[in-house]
Amino acid sequence: MNNKDVSRYQRIWRWHFYAGLFVAPFLILLSLTGIIYLFQPQLDRLMYAELQTVTPGLQRMDADFLVNKAHGSLPGSEIVKYIPAPAPDRSDQLVVRHQGQELTLFIDPIRGTLLGSQDNQYNLQAMARALHADLMLGTTGDRLIELAAGWGLVLVGTGLYLWWPRKGPGMQGLLWPRRDQKGRLWWRDMHAVVGFWGAGFLILLLLTGMTWTGFWGDKFAGVWNRFPAQMWNQVPTSTPLTRTLNHAHEQTVPWAVETLPMPESATHDHSAMGHAAGPAEPGRISWQQVVETASGRQVQPGYSITPPAGSKGVFTLSVFADDPRNDATLHLDQYSGKVLADVRWQDYGPVAKAVETGVMLHMGKMYGWPHQLAMLLICLMILLSSVSGLWIWWRRRPAGRLGVPPLPSPLPSLRGALVLLILLGLAFPLVGASMLVIWLLDSLLLTRLGAPLARLR
Repeated sequence: MNNKDVSRYQRIWRWHFYAGLFVAPFLILLSLTGIIYLFQPQLDRLMYAELQTVTPGLQRMDADFLVNKAHGSLPGSEIVKYIPAPAPDRSDQLVVRHQGQELTLFIDPIRGTLLGSQDNQYNLQAMARALHADLMLGTTGDRLIELAAGWGLVLVGTGLYLWWPRKGPGMQGLLWPRRDQKGRLWWRDMHAVVGFWGAGFLILLLLTGMTWTGFWGDKFAGVWNRFPAQMWNQVPTSTPLTRTLNHAHEQTVPWAVETLPMPESATHDHSAMGHAAGPAEPGRISWQQVVETASGRQVQPGYSITPPAGSKGVFTLSVFADDPRNDATLHLDQYSGKVLADVRWQDYGPVAKAVETGVMLHMGKMYGWPHQLAMLLICLMILLSSVSGLWIWWRRRPAGRLGVPPLPSPLPSLRGALVLLILLGLAFPLVGASMLVIWLLDSLLLTRLGAPLARLR
């Protein structure tokens, strides 16, 4: 390489270093928690079989009896969600809030036997999901995850530039590791090779994961999640959006419907109502009627039923399906049982369909165990690339210093990189702002400090 190419290589290597040092710990955490969440069905059956598995029978009990029995076992608790059994050998679940905790109560739908309870925020899957979503830090964690995902794109772009072969036609150490290398060179080959083969998959995971973030994901959904206005012409709507049903530790409604307003139930003279009541709620339709609505509307088993919030609230019947073509979100008037909204796959716009498909690919749920194994391999590739990069840095850094690659002199202009920075900043404002700060610090402050800063490193 000539001097200009060497300077450009050094500057991009420096940015790859910054991105890697920040992003790699997040990628390791996201890969590990992703693997746990990926195998949720198998792990749940292994760890909680006595709660989730029942002996199949011919006739399940009335939903109201099951809900009342489970709810009655914890006096003073508030019902959050009811999940009828998704299969003949599975238990029903009632999610409640009780004394500051959110618990799931498991009940045999055939025999009406209470099987036990589980803390919804402090079990393996809930903690893995919460760490994966926001590091269990709320908004601060969500923003950090979003920054890490955006900087992950920088990491991939700079990594591919550094990987690009410049010395002859040999592909050893580029497409496959060299067998005769040991120590740091072997780790370098593994980092380059695994990073190259995993780059496309990592980009897919980063972009699909970004759609769930609280800042960029919220703005993205607001622009693209649009539904026909006539769906709401005869339906009063309330201020809360459907996304309020989702939480970091659990998913209730699909991404595509998060921006929909919650409908309102029409007011009624409750004393004149002849409908069966839900738990301690005169005038409401019964839980069993909501279950029968799901069956009549051919909603796929595995759905949840969220009770109304207040006198104008609605029952929300929703399934976040492994195959998004089976998604369903229905809102029912709590007094009449009228279906106020019924949103399915065919109602999604092209972007919403693409995002929902990408999310299910991200989660490894669309194609059964072969999909799980493929996603496991991708997670392991990301883990190996991240760990090898950190190991290379740790081995090469000077004692007592951070080991930042040296600034080239003179600094190359990198006009193309600046254009990409602007485009990335426009697409992801939070990430673009952080990169602009780092760019200015690296180009102006660090350059002026020069040797004194180098000694500090």
